[in-house]
Amino acid sequence: MKNVKLAMIGHKRIPSREGGVEVVVESLAVRMAALGHEVTAYNRRGKHVSDGRKIKIKEYKGVKIKTVPTFETSKLNAVVYAFLASVASLFGGYDVVHFHAEGPCSMIWIPHLFGKRTVASIHGLDWQQDKWKGFASKFLKFGEKMAAKYADEIIVLSEETRRYFLDTYGRDTRVFRNGVDMRGYIEPVSIGERFGLKRGEYILSLGRIVPVKGLHYLIKAFSETDIDKKLVIGGGVSHSYDFAREVK
Repeated sequence: MKNVKLAMIGHKRIPSREGGVEVVVESLAVRMAALGHEVTAYNRRGKHVSDGRKIKIKEYKGVKIKTVPTFETSKLNAVVYAFLASVASLFGGYDVVHFHAEGPCSMIWIPHLFGKRTVASIHGLDWQQDKWKGFASKFLKFGEKMAAKYADEIIVLSEETRRYFLDTYGRDTRVFRNGVDMRGYIEPVSIGERFGLKRGEYILSLGRIVPVKGLHYLIKAFSETDIDKKLVIGGGVSHSYDFAREVK
């Protein structure tokens, strides 16, 4: 396969583990760059949801990083980012523009209109999540429709989602299930020094603190057991500050 020039749009920023989309984009971008492809990731300007830091880099493990300005707190930040990144991609000479998640796919028609080949990775049917209501839910559904109509290829994570696109839009997709990046064991020094936690003495829930993760059910269930362990909840907040306060 000849080397291609590829743009990634839809994640918050890389390097980052703010969510599953960021993990997938980083993994794909770095691996494709290592194979000799020219990869550019369009990062969204703003603070990391977990620790408030800002990522200001122009290159990461062979991947070019371009930062797109947008509103930092407005609910329209993702919309503005997707539009500006899509327009910017028209001037990068890319062979393929790869969109990630339903919201950013709302702008997939822009590179399509100018003859760019496009790929849409649907990481989930986001409009079904409780945290998105009203305009946000409708916008995500619009992005899904745009992907079904304009993407040259659509990637989904499960057979269920493949059937959904086939039944709803008459559009076949490719199922690429996410893998696991196995790494060597690292001694957990910090968690012991900072929080006094030792192996075998706690149960860990690690992920974004959002309603869809069901942490309120976990806390209730844990409180009804007599297990001699601590329940530890770790993760960042994404458009769910009221829920995070409730969990805390």
